[in-house]
Amino acid sequence: MQTTEKLTKKLTETTYLTADNVDRYRGIMRIFYENYEKLKYWLYQEDVYGLMVADEYFKDYRMEQCQQDLAMLVEWKNLITIQDTKKVASIEEFKNKKFRYQMSDYSVEIERLVIRLENLYIEGASLEPTLLERIRRNIEKLKEASMWKPDETYTWWDDLNNDFIRLNQNYQDYIRDLNGIKAEEMMKTKEFLIFKDKLIEYLRNFVKSLQRNAGVIEEMLREVKPEFLDEIFGKVVEYESSIPRMDTEVTGEMILEKTKGRWESIFHWFAGTEGQENEAGKLFDATNEIIRRMTRYATQISELNTLGANRREEYAKVATVFMKCQDLQEAHRLSAMVFGIEELIHLKGDAVRETDSMNSSVYEEQPYEIELKPRIRYYQDKSRRSSMRDYSKDKEEMRRRTVEEIKEDRIKVLALERDQRIHLGELPVISPRVRHILLGWISNALENADHSARTDDGREYLVEISDSKKKCVIHCEDGNFTMPEMVIVFKDR
Repeated sequence: MQTTEKLTKKLTETTYLTADNVDRYRGIMRIFYENYEKLKYWLYQEDVYGLMVADEYFKDYRMEQCQQDLAMLVEWKNLITIQDTKKVASIEEFKNKKFRYQMSDYSVEIERLVIRLENLYIEGASLEPTLLERIRRNIEKLKEASMWKPDETYTWWDDLNNDFIRLNQNYQDYIRDLNGIKAEEMMKTKEFLIFKDKLIEYLRNFVKSLQRNAGVIEEMLREVKPEFLDEIFGKVVEYESSIPRMDTEVTGEMILEKTKGRWESIFHWFAGTEGQENEAGKLFDATNEIIRRMTRYATQISELNTLGANRREEYAKVATVFMKCQDLQEAHRLSAMVFGIEELIHLKGDAVRETDSMNSSVYEEQPYEIELKPRIRYYQDKSRRSSMRDYSKDKEEMRRRTVEEIKEDRIKVLALERDQRIHLGELPVISPRVRHILLGWISNALENADHSARTDDGREYLVEISDSKKKCVIHCEDGNFTMPEMVIVFKDR
């Protein structure tokens, strides 16, 4: 036996098995493990709470308790947490720190030991572009796989899941290593410049493969028909159920649930859910961010190396060029070229350009004027005096037209009257103005309990509504209007 630090250190990851409130901790870790088996590695606090209270045993479980339990599991290193700042819309949401949680490797092994399953298979962390291509080729065979024999379909399904598991686990481990403290410290050293280009090229090759395959895989997944999936799930369940097991009893429902969960994880990884970004997009953003950070660190290191360089020759060259200037104006122009403009003024306006060509210079366009106003608090535009205009003729003309329109409307409405009654269901084609008058009369009458009112010229009328709730159609010049059948009855004059 060799006594090492790993052998003698305390395993805090097993604390949740014997701590107080062990039922809550065990329940939470079992939820994470079951989702881990379905390839759903990251969960939010709301997801954990919803699955906990779904069990009758935890019906009195509260959100505050869930938050405290998750915090303790993170402290015991059972869960790995990362703050999700992708969808933050306010400072308050950023302060509340919405986290995503994932099981640590130790916790997976502990849960597997507790339920007596085989050990976790761990590979070295890497980003393999070929995995994306293999996943794409396997998904292309999905329609064919639904018609194969159960053993052939299961082999295809197993290959697809193994490639997806390797892709998911490897990228998480690799990205976590690049975002670790050791990698951060190494990027700030001069030795980082030696293999920086090789590392960036490696990441860019993976990003290119992700761009080529992720979109194609997403489109194919969205076009998969449910009947193909049902055929595949049924053959996978049939084959797995036929495998003899010595110490465990697995039902078809359990196999079907696990198979569907793995398919949903693959679908959500590439296609995402409504309102949430898919994991492929998050991996793309994370990889690009690492490339940008490495490039920035390399630039800073290069600048530090050249910070103390002797620029005496450069200054002497600039001084020589200045001495060759013919006059002061030429020296000013050279100064603007070397040192930049001394006093820069930006004028921004809503100008209409004659062309949108990027090769066109501003000096080739027509000049335009900008009116500048004093920037003082009490500034007002100078008012201009104007004479009063006589609108009496316009008012008289408007009054005359209004009276004529009222007379015309009255004549049109009287033409609809039969024996002091207007049946809405028997009207001919009417104008929009006449329709507006009739609907106004009906509205005024229905506001009263006895359904009676007066017109503008003083005539009393009553609105009768059919008890059979029969509908009628009023034909108008601008369309048809459907309403309950009514009759407007005028009283004796």
